[in-house]
Amino acid sequence: MVKKVMKLGVLTSLAAISLTGSKAQTTTPVNNGGVYIRGGYNLSNISTSNDGSVNDSRALSTFHAGVIADLPVAPVLSVQTGLLLNGQGAKANWYLDNDDKSDNYVKSRFNPLYLQLPVNAVVKLPVSESTKFMFGAGPYIQMGIGGKSKIESSFAGIETSSSENIKFNDDDPTTGDQEGARYDRLKRFDAGINALAGFEIDRFMITANYGLGLTKINSTQTDNDENDKNKFRTFSVGAGFRL
Repeated sequence: MVKKVMKLGVLTSLAAISLTGSKAQTTTPVNNGGVYIRGGYNLSNISTSNDGSVNDSRALSTFHAGVIADLPVAPVLSVQTGLLLNGQGAKANWYLDNDDKSDNYVKSRFNPLYLQLPVNAVVKLPVSESTKFMFGAGPYIQMGIGGKSKIESSFAGIETSSSENIKFNDDDPTTGDQEGARYDRLKRFDAGINALAGFEIDRFMITANYGLGLTKINSTQTDNDENDKNKFRTFSVGAGFRL
């Protein structure tokens, strides 16, 4: 999925450059910058294999919302940062009979919430007087603040459900240890890389983003560099309005 997103971004970028190259040469673009209120949809997953791939059937629908600051550093270049409430997680469904999913099943949902701080370098290419095509990338860090895990089941028509709050360890980010690490707790802090593409249209910003987690999410796991299993993978689409 990562390769497909990167290939799509490259092809889209080349198309935008070829369509707007002559206009960009004769018109100096204006990079307004500003503060955006942003929100959107997340399709989150957790890698299930050592190479970092995911099981698509486990993808969980969730959301993101917050504030983004667009800081111009050149007519076609900005640094975008801010603070987002970011939903992560995955789901798993089991059915006794895959041809009849109305009964005899177990459904689980795992949906932790984080405060995410992204820092992305974004290139803006003029498409028209009021529209720019954007693409960029950069790192993010995020801190776990809450969330729920839920289980629903039905057997012979008898339905049950339960939920509990997701717990995080008491990690001190200034040390190399995971303070408070336990098998039933997530790491408090997570990090990764974002890649994005989209359009800036007047006061609106519409983007698609792919977040590649670099840190294993369980607090007892420290082998981040040995393989890419058990890390967040998140595709999102969102819109922002400049204040």
